[in-house]
Amino acid sequence: MAAVASASSVSPAPLWQRAVPHVLAVLFFVLLACVYFSPIVFDGKTLAQHDITQFQGGAHEAQEYAKATGQEALWTNSMFSGMPTYLISLHFPGDWSVYLQKAMTLGLPAVVANLFLALLCGYILLVALGLRPLVAVAGAIALGFSSYNLAILAAGHNTKSLAIAYAPLVLGGLLVTYRRDKWLGAALFTVGLALNVRANHLQITYYLLLLVAIFGIIELVGAAKAGRLPEFAKRTALLALGAVLAVGVSFGRLYTTYEYTKHSIRGGQELKTAAAGQAGAKPEEGTGVDRDYAFQYSYGVGETITLLLPNFYGGASSMPLGTDSNLAQAGLPTEYLSAMPTYWGQQSYTAGPVYMGAIVCFLFVLGLFVVEKRTRYWLLAGTILSILLAWGKNFETFNYLVFDLVPGYNKFRAVSMALVIAQLAMPILGALALSRVFGVGIKNEKLKIKNGVVQPEQPAPDNQFLIFNSEFLIKKVLYAGAITAGLCLLAWLASFSLDFAAPIDGELQKQGFTPQLLGALRADRADLLRNDVWRSLLFIGAALGVLYFYLKGKLQLLPAAAIMVVLMLVDLWGVDKRYLSEKNFQRETIAATFQPSPADQMILQDKDLSYRVLNIQNPFNEAQTSYFHKSIGGYHGAKLRRYQDLIERQISTNNAQVLNMLNMRYLITGDQKQPVQRNPEALGNAWFVSEVKTVNSPDAEMAALDKLTPAITAVVDNQKFPGVKEATYDPQGNTIALTDYSPNALKYRYNAARDGFVVFSEIFYADGWNAFIDGKPVPHVRANYVLRAIPVPAGAHSIEFRFEPKSYAIGNSVSLASSIALLLVMGGAIFYALRRKGDERTLVAA
Repeated sequence: MAAVASASSVSPAPLWQRAVPHVLAVLFFVLLACVYFSPIVFDGKTLAQHDITQFQGGAHEAQEYAKATGQEALWTNSMFSGMPTYLISLHFPGDWSVYLQKAMTLGLPAVVANLFLALLCGYILLVALGLRPLVAVAGAIALGFSSYNLAILAAGHNTKSLAIAYAPLVLGGLLVTYRRDKWLGAALFTVGLALNVRANHLQITYYLLLLVAIFGIIELVGAAKAGRLPEFAKRTALLALGAVLAVGVSFGRLYTTYEYTKHSIRGGQELKTAAAGQAGAKPEEGTGVDRDYAFQYSYGVGETITLLLPNFYGGASSMPLGTDSNLAQAGLPTEYLSAMPTYWGQQSYTAGPVYMGAIVCFLFVLGLFVVEKRTRYWLLAGTILSILLAWGKNFETFNYLVFDLVPGYNKFRAVSMALVIAQLAMPILGALALSRVFGVGIKNEKLKIKNGVVQPEQPAPDNQFLIFNSEFLIKKVLYAGAITAGLCLLAWLASFSLDFAAPIDGELQKQGFTPQLLGALRADRADLLRNDVWRSLLFIGAALGVLYFYLKGKLQLLPAAAIMVVLMLVDLWGVDKRYLSEKNFQRETIAATFQPSPADQMILQDKDLSYRVLNIQNPFNEAQTSYFHKSIGGYHGAKLRRYQDLIERQISTNNAQVLNMLNMRYLITGDQKQPVQRNPEALGNAWFVSEVKTVNSPDAEMAALDKLTPAITAVVDNQKFPGVKEATYDPQGNTIALTDYSPNALKYRYNAARDGFVVFSEIFYADGWNAFIDGKPVPHVRANYVLRAIPVPAGAHSIEFRFEPKSYAIGNSVSLASSIALLLVMGGAIFYALRRKGDERTLVAA
């Protein structure tokens, strides 16, 4: 049974006095973010982010169109022969939360703002839980400087970073709603969730909601036991309304994404037969991504120890080694030491381990002893679930069941990302444990003690705080230190029985690595592990010492808390710099990276309205080509499923006829002597065919492409388009030409002596593209698995395609209405907080 002490009846200090520590904390966070990213803030450099560079390439056409016309490009032909811009670059004017985000980032540059937001939102959460400002600063550092946060920024996963940064606001609102003030809590929850969803990384939001669901279950059980179910239901209903409003703010983005997902590789597979060289059948239609794809990046079971020891498995896939390394001593030339394959785990690639911090792990274990049960169980359960999900294919029994049964889970990949749940839960529990140690009343030995917990003279309300006896806390601090230090020592002992062999070692031998060099590399991997053991032991020992001397009365509260802040910062900062340091910055701006190559310059001399280009140098994982041309390839994690099928089964097998029907006019070869080849067989923007053949399944439609001559024949799936019949036409004398091009609209003029059937080299997408002949709407069909086609009457006529998705119009209207409602909620919350009498009572969150 948790005991509490009476709340203080002392009048609260003036508002400005209470605000001073928080203002100082915010300024401190600005300073930290600016110093970490000092090359951006002070030297004018940019962070070399691969994914952001690729994004700029893919978004260029849409952004230029918006600048020129003031209208949004809802479709782009710059990637994969055409796709919606919903997940590329699309602005929703009705979503006003963008202005709230701008206000919260204080005008800081991108990535600097991301780190600042992670610190600020973590601080808001912990202050909302009633923690002292210095303790809240320590917890915010633990949340913001977790190594994963910096590693993903180095890779360019900015939206993921923002979604993680806003997650503490959601959790803070959740806790305040149930355990303190339901109105202020619900407002904070709504704002936090609106910003989290706006970040548009639904996988992170999904993991956050799993943590929220665990909290809800545990809170429900507690409410049932205490007979508070009616009040629990009221607060839950209030949060549900807040969630609806938060989702409404981003409804336009969510609605269009939902609509697109059905057609993307995240929406399952229509084809039932396997591609050549692949065993087994494809998943059924609409089941989500393939299992193998989803679990491609699974955290190793043994790798979980990196939460405490970052270099246990060698760190990132490649790490620099010094001139004093075993490899250097074995004679490896110095120029190779800057990037060596130190990682020896089972993942195909890793930008770095997920390191929570040695001190955070120590405090997390301490929290399991001293934090109130409901909160302890919630955060522990979230951490365990996080680890199990991250194991992915390394724990098939559990994860395949989750993949098959839990709604929505099979839409995501890279399950190692599930560790973001632990990344939230562990620092929160650690901060609450630190708050317990630095709690009020520690030295009041006259208080009645039972089982180490101060007993109240009378029952206290729910929103008051626990107080522990110092001797009780000293024991728990020593227990936590012994456990975490013991894990470190076990890892050190285990290192002498490990072989440190990596899957890549065989490839190194083929490249000329001698047995001596390979042995030296494995010795370096062992050294990295052992060095981090002693490093973590040092930080655990230092943190334990601070808490011990504070509890013994040898150290005052402020210096003790300040030392803990510094220790946590030094611990995490030092590891973060391994994965995002000065070497990641460049003088060159992103725009400067897109300089046209000689091949690009040659192609750009062709001023025709629309044609396509294929860069055979890694075509489906680069967007440099997309910056300058309408590309057959591109870079995106959610391509259209049918186009992915076309890539796997036709384009990858060099089916020239398929490239012709996609209007591939130019091929970038990478050969300096002949950088560009023109394809004279490209069929152009549209053409009349001689015959239409029908098939009865997607598999038959795909198979027909193997030997199809698209200039003569069009293939239509009769099951999807039953109105189309097999027919023959005489296209002699018929002409058609593209007369006007924009991403959202295409206009053609044609002249036909008789009725015909026209195929367009444009990607079919039913949810938005509308066809018109002479301004009158007409149906159009899908031909050749991915293209558009229309039966047309004889004579001289115009054809127009317009991309007019209803989802965008409806979604934007709902977003606007919800944004207005969100502003009213925020205004009401501020008014309520200012009118509310001061309440210095501390939240029961621990």
